[in-house]
Amino acid sequence: MSTSPGDRVRISRQGDIIEGILLPNPEDEAYLVVKLDNGYNIGIEAAKVEVKLLTKTPERPHPEEAARQTKGLPSIAILHTGGTIASQVDYETGGVTPRFTPQDILNKFPELRELANIDSWLISAMWSEDMRFEHYKIMAREVKRCVDKGYSGVVITHGTDTMAYSAAALSFILEDVPIPVILVGAQRSSDRGSTDAAMNLICAFEFITKTDFCGVAICMHQSMADDTCIILPPCKTRKMHSSRRDAFKPINQKPIARIHYGSRKIEFLSDYAKRGSARKLMLKDKFEEKVGLLKAHPNMSPQEFGFYKGYKALVIEAYALGHVPIDAPNDAALPNLENAKALAELIASGCAVVITSQCIYGRVHSHVYSKGIELKKMGAIYADDLLTETAFIKLAWLFGNYGREDAIKLITQNLRGEFNPRLLPEEF
Repeated sequence: MSTSPGDRVRISRQGDIIEGILLPNPEDEAYLVVKLDNGYNIGIEAAKVEVKLLTKTPERPHPEEAARQTKGLPSIAILHTGGTIASQVDYETGGVTPRFTPQDILNKFPELRELANIDSWLISAMWSEDMRFEHYKIMAREVKRCVDKGYSGVVITHGTDTMAYSAAALSFILEDVPIPVILVGAQRSSDRGSTDAAMNLICAFEFITKTDFCGVAICMHQSMADDTCIILPPCKTRKMHSSRRDAFKPINQKPIARIHYGSRKIEFLSDYAKRGSARKLMLKDKFEEKVGLLKAHPNMSPQEFGFYKGYKALVIEAYALGHVPIDAPNDAALPNLENAKALAELIASGCAVVITSQCIYGRVHSHVYSKGIELKKMGAIYADDLLTETAFIKLAWLFGNYGREDAIKLITQNLRGEFNPRLLPEEF
């Protein structure tokens, strides 16, 4: 019987026996690629082995198992949006796809049921780079449903690429949320031996069930080792690495808490909001579509600024303390004067221009160099240590829920911990 990707096979090679799942390898058919039971892949020269079919590709049944309830345990809802944490190898393509169902997640990590009574449902099965403002509204409304039903907390499984954007968005939408809403991702898919999904999820559950924290936060690995996870502030966190398990770092701020995976000890590292009956959730879930994001770079043209005429707001990720090329110190730089003209016209047209920094740490300042003073006189708004990603989300949210005058006033006000007015040495 012939074999195909997804079949379980036994391969004999010079006396060695290897068993695993056959993967497609369209790039080089001279080699077989097999996923071993430990989650890793191995490539073997096809001409030198004997392949025996053990089982054909299994169907993927998804039985609806009735939720088990254990008296005395808190109730937690898991809302699934896809991403690497809910993904596995697609044997048709050989790539990783977000295809786990909610039941798959619970079956994969049964220890979660020892920590809480869990209800789990799907919001969407997608990669996070495909998220739009509308998805933030959907997530927020599902969280409200969980609050109304009396859940002790919510875990949102999410792809890591835009998880920081979603965390910021939810922190603004969910005003005075009375329960913890923890976004959890994974850098390695759940069917890999090196996955970080289980630990991230378990630590999120431990944090919800053992603390009085309320609000939106992110839970991810603190280091490459499987020793601690950290709870990260939603408006001050950035994905800093494309593949490391400790990719997420707090910027200009300490983590909220640390969870020790072995002992399950939890230590708070900074101040946090606490649960209380006085908190009444209010949804403010509108977003303005006409908000842009522009990165300063050498050789900028006035057309780049002019493109945003008609927009309500624009974030310019500027150099260092908040500089963009608008001066002409010599003849070769004369085109920069057209940039200055275009930017001044953009601001005069009613577009709120907010300046953030390309530097990861530190803050912008308008009165250190003459360039900043010039931009300030034009009407540019300097956003202190507001992260670029958070600035973009905040502006879209402000202009969606408030009139222009109030939105501009609120840009520089600290609404959800997005600013840190005084950096400590370990935060700088």
